[in-house]
Amino acid sequence: MRGGGASARSGGASRQPTVKLKTARGRTASSQRWLERQLNDPYVVESKRLGYRSRAAFKLLQLDEKFELLKPGARVLDLGAAPGGWTQVAVAKVGAPARGRVVGLDVLPVEPIAGATVVLADFGDAEAPGLLRAELGGQVDVVLSDMAAPSTGHAKTDHIRVVMLCELALDFALEVLAPEGVFVAKVFQGGSEGELLARMKRAFRTVRHFKPAASRSESPETYVVATGFRGTVAEK
Repeated sequence: MRGGGASARSGGASRQPTVKLKTARGRTASSQRWLERQLNDPYVVESKRLGYRSRAAFKLLQLDEKFELLKPGARVLDLGAAPGGWTQVAVAKVGAPARGRVVGLDVLPVEPIAGATVVLADFGDAEAPGLLRAELGGQVDVVLSDMAAPSTGHAKTDHIRVVMLCELALDFALEVLAPEGVFVAKVFQGGSEGELLARMKRAFRTVRHFKPAASRSESPETYVVATGFRGTVAEK
């Protein structure tokens, strides 16, 4: 990944001239709109310029700028790593592998990322936690979860499915986080995560929500950021 300037440091992206496409034969209206959105998305343009795997890298950059999550030498677990944008950011921020350590997991293949180890597995499978523990080799300082189930198009159902993934990620985080550790997870706005938030507030000193500027305005996604892990005794 190439080094970035001010945009990379701040997690911002500069505006580009609007691109309009002529309708191509065989291209549906929805695919036409998607392609135009991609070509006119400043985060897509900037991610390509800086060598990030996806525009989602800017979400983590903005989360880190806001909360100072990724410190040099930290040990990081990235759940839902594909295609690798968050893993790239984590490697650069913590100085892996020379200082920190970054382990990612996804059910989809991820092209190798220098400085990181990526496990190919479904996090919902029974063997996944054991595979991760073997790679982690101990406690971690930060657990990141950008996992999301495939959209059904039904907002309430999609919200519930994302909350379920977040609950699984939290269960594992409470087992592997070191004291004062950090947990960050994607959730969808929908109001059914009350018990999830209550668990976090018992286990962490501070729990906040944040929607990065890089999250598309029409997306229901937001992120919950829990800092200051108290230890597993807080779960009892």
